[in-house]
Formats: sequence, structure tokens, C-alpha cells
Amino acid sequence: MSTPDLRRWWVRLAQAAALVAFGLLTLFDLRFGAPDSLAALLLLLVRMGLAVATVPLWLPVHRQGSRLLPLAALVLASASLAVTAAILFLSDGSYLIGGSWGLAESAGLIGVVFVVSRWGAPRLAPWAAAAAGLAVAAMPLRVGTENLLVIFGLLQVLAAAGAAGVGLYLRIMAAGRERAIALVRAEQRAEFARDLHDFIAHHVTGIVVQAQGARFVAEQDPQRVIVALEQIERAGAETMASMRRMVGILRNPNAPPDAPLAPLAGVSELEPLVTGFNGAANAPARLHVDGDLNGLPVEVSTSAYRVVMEGLTNTRQHAPDARSVDVAVRRTPDWLLVRVADDGATGRTAPARGHGFGLIGLTERVRALGGTITAGPGVAGGWVLDAAFPLRTAVGR
Repeated sequence: MSTPDLRRWWVRLAQAAALVAFGLLTLFDLRFGAPDSLAALLLLLVRMGLAVATVPLWLPVHRQGSRLLPLAALVLASASLAVTAAILFLSDGSYLIGGSWGLAESAGLIGVVFVVSRWGAPRLAPWAAAAAGLAVAAMPLRVGTENLLVIFGLLQVLAAAGAAGVGLYLRIMAAGRERAIALVRAEQRAEFARDLHDFIAHHVTGIVVQAQGARFVAEQDPQRVIVALEQIERAGAETMASMRRMVGILRNPNAPPDAPLAPLAGVSELEPLVTGFNGAANAPARLHVDGDLNGLPVEVSTSAYRVVMEGLTNTRQHAPDARSVDVAVRRTPDWLLVRVADDGATGRTAPARGHGFGLIGLTERVRALGGTITAGPGVAGGWVLDAAFPLRTAVGR
């Protein structure tokens, strides 16, 4: 099961548990808040309605920065305060309700405080959370003003403050992760910029050299001129195809304009990469190559190299018990397939432990080329990183 699927499963389990707990609190309210008059029955129905109305707010997963969520929370909190005020006004020394003041409604509003703090629009969320907290604090006064009930009100305020703190903490953590992912994406664009610079420099230099050579051999050996022109045509077509694709990736106003230059590393450097890994790791890595890897588009070659590098790095960091690592690169007429598989423990999750930004950035890079990448436990154990790069699209576009 992949990480997103596992996360969705945990969210649904938490939602089911929350609904069960809410249902039990509702039964408690009905059991100990039985009405003994028509007015008490009407108030009970209103309180149950308010409790149920909180469910659509705290149960679903909302989008970040929702404006509707805090507005709905303000309406519910205002309605709850109005009910409390009405009960205090009509009590006249003898309270209309006894027993439970509405534990389901209290729990629902505390849940509302959490979701508003976590997902609400920044300008409205503090006001909505404060209003819901005030409504929760005043709720025990519905059944009396004794010291014990005031203490219960203070305890509910502390619970609401805790819920707001947890929601705010998760909000800050999510924002930090989004910033980190945006930084990884910017770094990937910078890598593409470096690759594009080196690739164009390499091919344009070759085109210039071949054109200059063709001028000198034109009279002596016209056939060599034709061969040189064919090579120039192929290099120019490949350069244009890569430029069209990479410029689409780099067309971002927030991308850094001056990306530093670095040398290219492609599939031709996989053997030194594996050799270097074997020199510093306990598990020996074996490289298996199937097919001719010459003539690959440069962005595919460099991305395949980075897949292998990420796989070996994850094995070194997260599978110290691995005894072997297999690196397989296979070329078919339409695809370049890359696999890095180890036989270490399968307790890891995808992405690997930590923040997994390396794999996130690599996924951005592979998908930008029209490819696919997966990481997870292997069928026979261990950990497998698979990537597939289309070749027909890369060359022919």
C-alpha cells in the first residue's frame, strides 16, 4: 500500500472513530437530559440540532485557506451562544434543563476549533476559533452556575485551546513542507537549466566543428560532406526537441535566472557510480545493462542516472541490513526502464524515511519527461525503485 493510500486509510479510520465517539456523547445527552416540559423538549431539539450541525465542519478534510469554513463556524458559535443566553434568560432561578448541558455539542465545537485553526482562511480563522471557544466555555452554565460547572467551563476552554494549538501546529508544518517542496521543484528546474546549457553547448560545438570540416573537404570528398550534413541535421533536431521540452519546464517567472553550471552525468557514468557505491557500502551493487544505451536523449540519460543515484542513496541510508543491490537498465524501442532493488528490511515507507524530498524532486523530473516512477516494497521483499522514460516522445517531439 502506497503512502497516499495509507494516509487516506488512517484519515477514514479517524473519521469513523470520531463519529462513534460523537454518537456515544449524543446518547449520553439524550439519557441524562430528558425533558420534563415542552420548553425543555424544544431546547433539547435545538441543542441536538446544533450538535449535528457541527459534523459537516469537523468531519471532512477541507482545502487550505477555506473562507466558508470559518464563516460557518461563526454562525454555529453564535447560535450556540444564543441558546445559552436564552436558557439563562428563561431560567429565572429554576433551569429548564438538567443533567447534561450538551457534551456532543461541546465536543463538536471543539472539533470545529481544530479544523478552523488547521484549514480556515487566515483572516477569519482566529475570530471563528475564539467565538467557538467562548461558546464552549459558556455551555455548562446552561444547567447552573455552581463552582463545579464553572470549572467544567474552564476545562472545556483548555480543551478548545489545545485543539487550536494542534491545528495551528499542523498548519505550520504543512506550510513548511509546501515551501520545501517548492524549493525542490525550483532546484529541479535549475538542474534542467544546467543540463540544457551543457547539452546545447555540446551539440552546437559539434555542429560548428562539423560545418567547418565540411567546408575543407567539400572539393576533395563530397561524400563526406553528405555524412557531415546528416550528422548536423540529427544533432540539430535533437537539440531543438530538447529545447522545446525543457523551455516549457523552465518557463516560470519565479525560477532563478542564473542557474550555476555543472557537468552532465548520464547512463555512461553508471558503472563508476556503482563502483563508488560498492567502495562505501556493505551491500555490493551489481549493474545489469540490457540494450544499447548510446544515443539516448540527454535529459533521459541524466534523469536515469539520477534515479540510480537516488536508489543507491536510499539503500545506503535506510537499508543498512541489505546484503545486495541490483541496478538494472533496459532499453526497448519505446522505453528506457530503470530499476534499483535491494533486499533490505521492508519497514520503510514511500517516500523513504525523513521528508523524502529527494524522491519528490526526482518524481517531478521524471514526470516532466512524460515518464513514471514508483517506490515501494518488492514482491519478494526488500525495496524497489522503478522508473520508465518514453523514448519515442523524447526523440520525436
